[in-house]
Amino acid sequence: MKVLFLTSDWKWTGPAEPMAHAIAGLRARGHEVDAAFPATPPGYGDALAERAAARGIVPVYEPARGQGYWPLRDGGEVRRLRAFLRERDYDVVHVFHARAHLLVRFALGAGRARGTTRLVASWTHGEPVPSRPWNRWLYGARGCDGLAVLTERLAEQTRAWLGPTQPSVGVVPGVVDTERFAPRARRPELAESLGLKPESKVIGLVARLQPHRRVELILEALRRALAEAPSLRLLVIGRGTRAAQVLDAPARVLGLEPALVRAGYLRGEAYLDTLALMDALVYLVPGSDGSCRAALEAMAMGTPVIASRRGALPELVGDAGFVCDEEAGALAGAFVRLASDGAAWRRRGELARARARAEFSLGRCAEASERLYRAVVDR
Repeated sequence: MKVLFLTSDWKWTGPAEPMAHAIAGLRARGHEVDAAFPATPPGYGDALAERAAARGIVPVYEPARGQGYWPLRDGGEVRRLRAFLRERDYDVVHVFHARAHLLVRFALGAGRARGTTRLVASWTHGEPVPSRPWNRWLYGARGCDGLAVLTERLAEQTRAWLGPTQPSVGVVPGVVDTERFAPRARRPELAESLGLKPESKVIGLVARLQPHRRVELILEALRRALAEAPSLRLLVIGRGTRAAQVLDAPARVLGLEPALVRAGYLRGEAYLDTLALMDALVYLVPGSDGSCRAALEAMAMGTPVIASRRGALPELVGDAGFVCDEEAGALAGAFVRLASDGAAWRRRGELARARARAEFSLGRCAEASERLYRAVVDR
């Protein structure tokens, strides 16, 4: 099958890595897969183009950068894209982001003018598509031929919402490189450098530190749990312009500074080694990637996840972690249980690793994508 992945965002945002994983997985299954994304603006770096190149992914087409769709501004881009798509004759064009979706939709046209190329869109959030007329057009049969969602629950809700005249709706779950994110031994010298002791029970937090991530709830739960489990430590990987407001200042007010460990923003082996120090990961609010990539990475490494009931988290974590109400008492109870029954949590970690390999690997993602594409093409 000949497939083009197209996104209009030049940044390395939440959906970018799942897209790169899908390309790698489909190529490994023998499909001819290309990528199209904008060039990095001058003065910027470490964006989608640079990260993709490191994975052997070079764009065959560079759509113009921009936000939203404006007919007067984007008419030339539609014509340029139309000529490119007619020349390449893809079976499927898989789009991410609304701007890319509209560019391809208008470039392909409708009816016979559309030819044999089919348009598949991804809904990358863990919540249902908002029931608005615009979304019904964009994600309905007039806007695309196929729609990929993250879970079976979302697929059922989407089919019910769109009704009988709908595109093919398929489940393409979150994806993680289970070979790279594999269990590894803890490095005692790294733990010591961060102030962690052998008896410490480490709860990890991996997130961009912004107010909506509910860090204040995690801190309050930690404060309560420390009364029963003084060995608990909160290890934070991440950065954000509001970090002082959402993490540092509240921790100081609550007297949590001795139990708070800041690792900063990490990549590569340093990130993997620091993840390996965690006994569990706490994940409450999904970011721009509804598949909750940090949670999948932790699970692949054999680390159980303490999750809220938001989005795809309950289906993702299941019994391979702990799903609880978004309330300080419930969260504190999970923290205390982590400190008091390490064996039970290690068993959950083993289940998490097995689930990640079975359900969220590159191969599993490629199989699910292929199944949706074949349904779209056959239809």
